[in-house]
Amino acid sequence: MARWEPGARERLVVAAVDLFAEQGYDATTVAQIAERAGVTKSTFFRHFPDKRELLVAGQETLSKLLAEGIADAPADASPLEAVAAGLRRAATAMGPMNRELAPRLKAAVAASTELQERDALKSVGLAAAMTTALTARGLPEATAALASELGVLAFKRGYFAWSESDRGDADPAEFLVAALEELRAASASLG
Repeated sequence: MARWEPGARERLVVAAVDLFAEQGYDATTVAQIAERAGVTKSTFFRHFPDKRELLVAGQETLSKLLAEGIADAPADASPLEAVAAGLRRAATAMGPMNRELAPRLKAAVAASTELQERDALKSVGLAAAMTTALTARGLPEATAALASELGVLAFKRGYFAWSESDRGDADPAEFLVAALEELRAASASLG
């Protein structure tokens, strides 16, 4: 097994998602994930403290990109326009691997209570990053929190719509922003 081969983190994520989908989260061990990825268990633990954390690989980067996009939005942008800017920035980190893993990841999360809980915590973290960025723009906390929650929901809906699209060259930002627009229209009907 290779110890320092490049791409170990990505291979671990792919191996874990595949194993979670094939045999379930609970039945999957760290040793199996490491073996499937072609690395040692110690390499696994250099990248992740436990197998739950594989689900949120990249969350820190995603949170940073969302916040940067919001911060860089034009000063006169509405809260949702700023969130759209964050979604566009986050989309720059989404590539073919993300698209390929999405259906298997969705299935693995749906089949495991523990992964559903970890996914919910990921959503809370993303919303917190966006709320902080929006309040730094001078928005009231309640407005920032609501816009952030819509942003998280738009990210999830847009991400899965992108992954299920038959357009191989589709830009993920297009799907994320379209999901946000759909939610904006739906919220207007709440009265």
